[in-house]
Amino acid sequence: MTYNDTLIRASYKQETDHVPVWYMRQAGRYDPEYRKIKEKYSLLEICRQPELAAEITMMPVRKLGVDAAILYSDIMNPVASLGVDFDIVKNIGPVIDNPIRSKADVEKLRPIDVDKDLSHIMETIRILDKELEVPLITFAGAPFTIASYLIEGRPSKSYILTKTLMYSEPEVWKLLMDKLGDMVITYVRSHIENGGKAFQLFDSWVGALAPKDFQTYVLPTITRIFAELSDLNVPKIYFPGVSSGELLPTLKELQADVIGLDWRVSIAEGRKRTGGKFAVQGNLDPYILTAPMETIKQYAKELIDEGIREPGYIFNLGHGLFPEASLDKLKELTDYIHEYSAAALKNK
Repeated sequence: MTYNDTLIRASYKQETDHVPVWYMRQAGRYDPEYRKIKEKYSLLEICRQPELAAEITMMPVRKLGVDAAILYSDIMNPVASLGVDFDIVKNIGPVIDNPIRSKADVEKLRPIDVDKDLSHIMETIRILDKELEVPLITFAGAPFTIASYLIEGRPSKSYILTKTLMYSEPEVWKLLMDKLGDMVITYVRSHIENGGKAFQLFDSWVGALAPKDFQTYVLPTITRIFAELSDLNVPKIYFPGVSSGELLPTLKELQADVIGLDWRVSIAEGRKRTGGKFAVQGNLDPYILTAPMETIKQYAKELIDEGIREPGYIFNLGHGLFPEASLDKLKELTDYIHEYSAAALKNK
């Protein structure tokens, strides 16, 4: 089997024979085989076992036929290297033992040490680099999203503590953004040096900010991250998470290749708001996967028709897969995306 570089070419707006597809959280709880593994090990325990983490990363590639693998990991993994104690608690998410509340708390954060603290993740990437016949996407959590966990102490709906620090102590906020930005840059660079073929910066919750506040308090750090990683010869993806459509016009100067869209903004509108500069990725509402297969295919067809009007389209969900999703439906959807888009591109 030859190496499938369709995702790489689409990321650079080059011609492809079909629309590439991968799914956020494609290695996850919708897969009965994965659920059995999770009965024995926690997410963090799996991440510390490179062979097992690599196997879980490869499972959706084999079962679904997607055009990329995404590293089995968690956005909180590098935070441990900063000296933050946390756990991933079932049905809650990241829970921080001692949330950040002051300048002294921020100053305590150490620089990331990948070799000392995260060698197991680099080993997983090296294993996958040898085994995969599709690109491996690695990822990091963006500074605002990580900061929201560190400050709130757990997932939040209001981000009141995060915004209080941001508005009330802008110098402390900047110090935190700088430290988390440094963490992301070092961590992602190590991913690519060890065999990652693309990376995605997940900013899952930054849509909680007004565009002006995003530009003031967050975008400078995002801009710096992509600028400092611009020498890496791999596709660079920024996913500004859910409800982020109003932030898209602020991203035009970003040195990224791909912008991920959620389902609240159409592909055409996403391209328009970002000035047509980037390839786009998205943006099926994950919960459409609860519908009958014909309905799912109709939504997919409309997305593909819109996506292929211009070069540079990657099919994905507008957020991550959920546990109740059907493995069989995902397989059928993946096949449909490949078959329909191949015919549509041929006849274009």
